Amino acid sequence: MKDKLIIFDTTLRDGEQSPGASMTRDEKVRIAKALERLKVDIIEAGFPAASQGDFDAVQAVARAISESTVCGLARALDKDIDRAGQALKEAKSSRIHTFIATSPIHMKMKLQMTPDEVVDHAVKAVKRALQYTDNVEFSPEDAGRSEEDFLCRILEAVIDAGATTLNIPDTVGYSVPEQFGATLKNLIERIPNSDKAVFSVHCHNDLGLAVANSLSAVMNGARQVECTINGLGERAGNAALEEIVMAVKTRSDVFPCQTDLDTQGIVSCSKLVSTITGFPVQPNKAIVGANAFAHEAGIHQDGVLKNRETYEIMRAEDVGWSTNRMVLGKHSGRNAFKNHMTELGVEFNSEEDLNDVFFRFKQLADKKHEIFDEDLQALVSEASMESEEQIKLIALKVCSETGEMPSASVTLKVNDQEVSGSATGGGAVDASLRAIESLVNTGADLQLYSVNNITSGTDSQGEVTVRLEKENRIVNGLGSDTDIVIASAKAYINAANKLQAPDLRRHPQNTGDV
Repeated sequence: MKDKLIIFDTTLRDGEQSPGASMTRDEKVRIAKALERLKVDIIEAGFPAASQGDFDAVQAVARAISESTVCGLARALDKDIDRAGQALKEAKSSRIHTFIATSPIHMKMKLQMTPDEVVDHAVKAVKRALQYTDNVEFSPEDAGRSEEDFLCRILEAVIDAGATTLNIPDTVGYSVPEQFGATLKNLIERIPNSDKAVFSVHCHNDLGLAVANSLSAVMNGARQVECTINGLGERAGNAALEEIVMAVKTRSDVFPCQTDLDTQGIVSCSKLVSTITGFPVQPNKAIVGANAFAHEAGIHQDGVLKNRETYEIMRAEDVGWSTNRMVLGKHSGRNAFKNHMTELGVEFNSEEDLNDVFFRFKQLADKKHEIFDEDLQALVSEASMESEEQIKLIALKVCSETGEMPSASVTLKVNDQEVSGSATGGGAVDASLRAIESLVNTGADLQLYSVNNITSGTDSQGEVTVRLEKENRIVNGLGSDTDIVIASAKAYINAANKLQAPDLRRHPQNTGDV
């Protein structure tokens, strides 16, 4: 029997630290349920001490999940650990993940602690976490730049204190595979009580080596990998869950371990995370990109037609690509619609919510011939966003004519009062966004405007992402419609609503992170 490789997903915590990728509590629960269906072993739901919003989200995930272990991050501080313990109180299976920096530069410049003080804090943190759960993980932050002798010392101490998982993070993405794998091997061999804990890795992708470093560690004894859907994460992101899992599965002849994941749910989970965060998946992304199983070169097409394995090392069906099409249409009934949404993992809080999304589905079915699962995910996200918005789009009229300056007139409902405005611009979208801004006065800078088609065809819904920045606060707005101008307006309004809401989240990278 092969060893089990534990999959620790941190999309809801580290993934959310991508600028503009903050998720609401309900969105976190939706993603957590998708991860549970994927059979992810550990779901790191957030950093409860970071803000009240993060605490509420971790608590909601803990209540909603029964099959996976729910984890909360905490610095090696009493108040952080107590907060995590309180947030995880109702979890069927919980873990507290505590950390402290161990590299010389972090200890001296950031913590301003001696090595002895760092070890003392780590041991006390683990012991305090054990008051809430017997499943405690410890991470030496910036392990990739830490001295090996000191890592051995602190890790031995936290194992003695009761830590059951030791996570070795390459916090700044500095490591390379051969060196990182050797570090894991040395730690396991040198630490006297290493057999009493599972060794884990958490790699960042600053040099594009997160997956390679993680797999090198697995080959050298790591039995847990921390990763995110689509490789989401701060800076250049984290190791991509889908790449780790499929590498281990596809190259079972090489890796001495296996995962328990239901890989057929990978693509749908990827699309859900992309829709909620507004971070599109690049077409040539491994496993989940639109071109991952596409063949254009004639010699490749010929080979695949004769035998799939000539150019494909895994089946598209194994990661969920065969299940993206639905047979529902404008004549489909409410019960069939509800059943299909259940298959997609979408649960409605009330009959009113179901009726709202079903009505949107019928409207979309009148506009386009084929409806895909991606369309439905977009409808659910749109309905969820609009239910919380104080600014809503009522009407939009755009005039674009050759040789004339495009103009737009818009009517919004702002705090239950209708207001109207108009503007001109360099194009239909520019004029529309200017008209909206004249009414909502965000005063924000437009940092990103991105358009992606949700599915194929000229009648496809367009999905627009708008990123606004104001006073160092970054928010993403998302909108979808078969009319790209309307989708753009929805995205801008969604971002404006987020700027109006209180900024409850304080990202953990402000105080340290793994």
